[in-house]
Amino acid sequence: MALFVDSWLTELLVALSLVTVAVYAWFSHRYKYWHKKGVPYLEPQFPFGNVYESFVGKRSLPLIISDAYRQFKGKRFGGIYIVTQPALVTVDPDFIRDVLVKDFGTFHDRGIRVDENEPLGKHLFLLGGSKWRRLRVKLTPTFTSGKMKMMSQTMAACGREMAEVLQGPADAGEVVEMREVAARYATDVIASVAFGIEVDCQRNPDDPFRQWGRRVFEANVRATISFLISAINPKLLTTFRIRSNASAVSQYFRGMVRDTVKHREDNGITRNDFMHLLIQLKNKGSIDSDKSVNHKENEEEDNWRLSIDDIAAQAFVFFIAGFETSSSTVSFALHELAFNPDIQSRVQEEIDAVLKENKGEVTYEAVNNMHYLDKVVAETLRKYPPAPVLSRESNAEYQIPDSDIILEKGTKVFIPMYGLHHDPEYFPDPERFDPERFSEEQKAQRHPYVYLPFGEGPRICIGMRFGLLQTKVALTYLLSRFSFEPSEKSVHHLTFEPRSFVLMPKGGIQLRMRKRNQL
Repeated sequence: MALFVDSWLTELLVALSLVTVAVYAWFSHRYKYWHKKGVPYLEPQFPFGNVYESFVGKRSLPLIISDAYRQFKGKRFGGIYIVTQPALVTVDPDFIRDVLVKDFGTFHDRGIRVDENEPLGKHLFLLGGSKWRRLRVKLTPTFTSGKMKMMSQTMAACGREMAEVLQGPADAGEVVEMREVAARYATDVIASVAFGIEVDCQRNPDDPFRQWGRRVFEANVRATISFLISAINPKLLTTFRIRSNASAVSQYFRGMVRDTVKHREDNGITRNDFMHLLIQLKNKGSIDSDKSVNHKENEEEDNWRLSIDDIAAQAFVFFIAGFETSSSTVSFALHELAFNPDIQSRVQEEIDAVLKENKGEVTYEAVNNMHYLDKVVAETLRKYPPAPVLSRESNAEYQIPDSDIILEKGTKVFIPMYGLHHDPEYFPDPERFDPERFSEEQKAQRHPYVYLPFGEGPRICIGMRFGLLQTKVALTYLLSRFSFEPSEKSVHHLTFEPRSFVLMPKGGIQLRMRKRNQL
């Protein structure tokens, strides 16, 4: 019996050893990919590739990619490994322009797979190919300047509410967590504009909409593992039944959209908001008075209509993109203005002057006339791009211009916006907050593809103008009534949540508020 057990253990150990050797050999083979292609690369670490810090929660994947950008500086591009998946990091702005614009036909997809069983995943940000193009054509008329002007009224109402709620803390000179304030404002705006509901998170921060929305941005181990596994092979998500945070809240948001649409259609209710435009795309296949903008190519394309789940998916991504972009930018801007009181005073003077000309009204035209505020927002987006990395994927073999390197179909390409925005070659002393970087003279001296807070090319963020307007309205209300100072809880040089795929400051942004003299 003892001999049998010893023999069995020996065979098991031998088998395990062979499996270990085979796995290591397979990884070693994968890790020679960029070397064989003659591409400069960062040495991978078995079995994590170049993303070990992301797995263990020390550093976010976007900042790892931006660090790779710095290490590849002086080269046009370089290779890394997301576990075993090879990916290319772009460095040269001309090559970035090729990927985003000139050769867009080869790189029109983000390389993020859509879960076919998750209706909320079928939105404009994730879709690729013909499905993306068809939806983009349909949605483009919803973001014209006329539609933005219409939605600005809702933003102004939410901004007034935010300022009124903050009056008490400002009178007392209290320290306030500004990221939460900005998040409540953004939630109020998007709940009204995109979902057609009123939540008033400023006075009711525990509203279910806010609570469910907060779960989408939870930075946790599950979200990190889900993203990394998806980068290797998205089919593994189904195999291991790993669900994303967005999937966890799908039922809530889809139910809300169904109820809102049914209520409006049953009662003949119309509102000047994004939801009304989506309902038109569901019922008519186009938006009233905007058919000429749709650029229809054939009758089948023009007659295609959104389903109720399509509406829910677009409203959901509107929430994700509009919420994070504006709430982060507002709070980061206030952080920088608190530590740069001279800049804060200058932007307040401009806001005061423009509002005086407009009888104190925060209108669409008034906000667009605040040119220094525009520079402040642009510099905030440079230093703190909400999405620090852009991803693309080749849909065919692609020879990199002026090289012998051929990318295989399915190769992921990363554009490290955070790295570009903090490159001293393009932005001297990059940690210094200087809105004058965005004067017409300085912009003209820079390569146009080193500042990409919303991406560029045909796939540039469709909601860019909405996000900028929402941000400027919030800052206008806050800076016209209050001043902001560092507090004992403030951290000058911010650090970021390591498990978040957006720039999220650790511990929030704590600032002291002071009431200003009213106009």
